Amino acid sequence: MTRFPKFPFAWPLAAASLLAVVLWFSGPHASMAAAPPAPDVQDVYLDKCAVCHGKDGSGNTTKGRKLKVKDLRSPDAQKLSEAEMIDIVTKGKGKDMDGFEKELGKDTVKSLVTYYRALAKK
Repeated sequence: MTRFPKFPFAWPLAAASLLAVVLWFSGPHASMAAAPPAPDVQDVYLDKCAVCHGKDGSGNTTKGRKLKVKDLRSPDAQKLSEAEMIDIVTKGKGKDMDGFEKELGKDTVKSLVTYYRALAKK
């Protein structure tokens, strides 16, 4: 019993179509579609840091004043090396600042440090 008696080309066409679909969903663009978009560093800063450090990095917030948070734009804060700043954001500082390595990941933490540096230039 032939499955496609009137259309001898149908089986190869169906097989080629199936192969095309499989290749499409397993290609390099498939992983890009499944990956979540990288967070915008300013949004991360506003969500995680601004409550203490302020939108402008000044530390002039209710919580920032209470905790005596350093102005991120100040020469003292800006003189910290990139590695020191990454370490603070990654591990936290004292009992009042949580570390964010697990939550944000190394790339986002590094982007935050770059953002801190840019606050001094505004």
